[in-house]
Amino acid sequence: MMGFILLLALIPAAICAPVFRPDDCTDVYNGGSEYSGVYSIYTTGRVRVYCDMGSDEESVKWTVIQRRKDGTVNFYYGWDQYRTGFGEPSGEFWLGLENIHVLTQRKSYELRVDMEDFEGNKAYVYYSTFSVGPEEDGYRLQVGGFRNGRRGDVAGDSLIYHDGMKFSTFDKDQDLNGQENCAGLFRGGWWYNNCHYANPNGVYFSGHDSPYGMGINWTTWRELYYSLKSIEMKIRPKE
Repeated sequence: MMGFILLLALIPAAICAPVFRPDDCTDVYNGGSEYSGVYSIYTTGRVRVYCDMGSDEESVKWTVIQRRKDGTVNFYYGWDQYRTGFGEPSGEFWLGLENIHVLTQRKSYELRVDMEDFEGNKAYVYYSTFSVGPEEDGYRLQVGGFRNGRRGDVAGDSLIYHDGMKFSTFDKDQDLNGQENCAGLFRGGWWYNNCHYANPNGVYFSGHDSPYGMGINWTTWRELYYSLKSIEMKIRPKE
């Protein structure tokens, strides 16, 4: 009888115990997971992401929102796919506009973009502000506060041209080009202006074999005829 009473006393505590629901990889890290890998976070629901836990203060606690590295995933998708996300968090991946929007409305985030070309050169850049607005406003991009990384090549700022732009896909044209759909023309989904200086979601080509503007371009580093080997976009809350 005493054991039964003790069990009843424990039930409310078990029911009321808080459930760990991390917003992002910083929460995952602070919850005790210090190794890079795929984890669950909660945005519109439970979402699997890759967390880059890094090895020093500059590279730790990043939530990866986009990655290209080998061309195994086709990024020429329409609005619905870019809205919800696609690919595998451990490989080529797009987190999804709605998930990115929810994340960046909860906290103030900074952005890091890591790049590598086919000659083995690497570069990375930072933006001290990064957010994505709601779908009813076209998932508008807000980005600023550029600086080059401390190691590797100087990549330059190819993203500021896209600040304030709505997201466009081949089936939802929201760019500032009045004659053509930039997403269709350059085979990607992105915050196109008229049209782009950066095209991380373009076609996976090999270096200089890229047609003009159709590859994975970061023009202030490798211009519009060069498609990068890899690019990764990741965010973390500002200190």
